[in-house]
Amino acid sequence: QVQLVESGGGLVQTGGSLRLSCVASGRTFSYYAMGWFRQVPGKEREFVAGISRSGAGIYYADSVKGRFTISKDNAKNTVYLQMSSLKPEDTAVYSCAASGSLYYGIRNADSGRLYDYWGQGTEVTVSS
Repeated sequence: QVQLVESGGGLVQTGGSLRLSCVASGRTFSYYAMGWFRQVPGKEREFVAGISRSGAGIYYADSVKGRFTISKDNAKNTVYLQMSSLKPEDTAVYSCAASGSLYYGIRNADSGRLYDYWGQGTEVTVSS
């Protein structure tokens, strides 16, 4: 089992920045690829960013490319999502997820079904 706890969400103005953190516990963090997803009530969950277990593979949704950066610190059991140039449409609950798949990569990082463990989420609100 892996437990994931997100933090760092909040209210920010358009153009502002936030850094989300997701701390993992329970099993060896370096075994897992990690992803960030977001969801707005009434809408489907959306892939935001993913990073392979080594950190060598990094993937982004087109909507956040150039604005968001995902990183992984295996020594701290933490994955981060640095969000800049935030827009009102970035408003959502952001959740991190862990994947133990050996086949994690660019073709499937955006699939929620690939992830084994999920955090509860942290809310991000971007005001216009």
